[in-house]
Amino acid sequence: MQNKKIYNEPEVKEKVDLCLADGTLNREAVGWSRHPLHNCNLSGSPLRKKQWNYWCINTENFLFSATLSNIDYLGLAFIYFLDFATKQFHELTVTRIFGKGCDLGNLVSDPLVFTDPKLSMSIEQTERDTRIIVDCPDFAGERLKTDIKVHHPAQHETLNVVIPWSDKLFQFTSKQHTLPVEGMIELGDKQYDAQGGYACLDFGRGKWPFSSFWNWAGGSGKAEGHLVGLNFGAGWTDGTGMNENGVTVDGVLTKISEDLLFDYDREDYMKPWKIKTVISNQVDLIFEPFFERVAKTEVLILGSEVHQMIGHFSGSVKDAGGKSYQLKGLIGWAEDHHARW
Repeated sequence: MQNKKIYNEPEVKEKVDLCLADGTLNREAVGWSRHPLHNCNLSGSPLRKKQWNYWCINTENFLFSATLSNIDYLGLAFIYFLDFATKQFHELTVTRIFGKGCDLGNLVSDPLVFTDPKLSMSIEQTERDTRIIVDCPDFAGERLKTDIKVHHPAQHETLNVVIPWSDKLFQFTSKQHTLPVEGMIELGDKQYDAQGGYACLDFGRGKWPFSSFWNWAGGSGKAEGHLVGLNFGAGWTDGTGMNENGVTVDGVLTKISEDLLFDYDREDYMKPWKIKTVISNQVDLIFEPFFERVAKTEVLILGSEVHQMIGHFSGSVKDAGGKSYQLKGLIGWAEDHHARW
């Protein structure tokens, strides 16, 4: 249920620890920032800690994603690839009991390394770029290799938010869109050039309730000569006084302190979605999917089901000054995700 109100969300402007010494939420960390300022010093709360670094690369021709996650009792490293023209899609996941070998740092800039005979990945960030190297010897019968460089333009603003369910349950998320990329993806004897595409980082660190639901939508692309990034969410943030809604235009973030309505058909996710701010007209978009990724896991009482739709955004968004930008066919995704974890 939507709260249907405009929030008073504090802006964080100094570096801050996410947690106090006893592992509970540091209330001074609650808010949003234009750059990652939080040290995610999680401790205690066995089985409740959830950590991930999700990278997604999209061009006009393909989408590739690489993720390393650790949800305390299980570690997961996974990749997936979609060729837009052929709709060729494949996904591969490697699991590790109790997250062995899935070590994630406290900071957005911390490096990641995962090594397994089925899948290895190295993600290392400098001040100006991130290098993503992946090697999967058997990806649907072919070898997949990536060497992609993600650029971080100087002063580029990103969306960083702490969602406070309680002192014991909370989440920090850094959503970074419109990051330009270069490099190659090799899949068998095919090569896919990432030049001209964009990267998105979804960095998450927190302590979650057992049952949760969220919508998430994002995308990057050109609109009327401007570079526009979208990040919208619903469900998981309801009732907290904070959300993850924002629009980036030419590297400048507009934080949207208002709920968004995700209107879609759960019987047919391929039908168009309507995504709109519930009070103002700051966001008024139609999302038209052209591909549905379904990932479903059930293990005893644990489970996860996600319908991630890949498609195009059309409509309008406004920046903090009220200027409207018309989107036509901007590539992105929208998802419906239920989890018991």
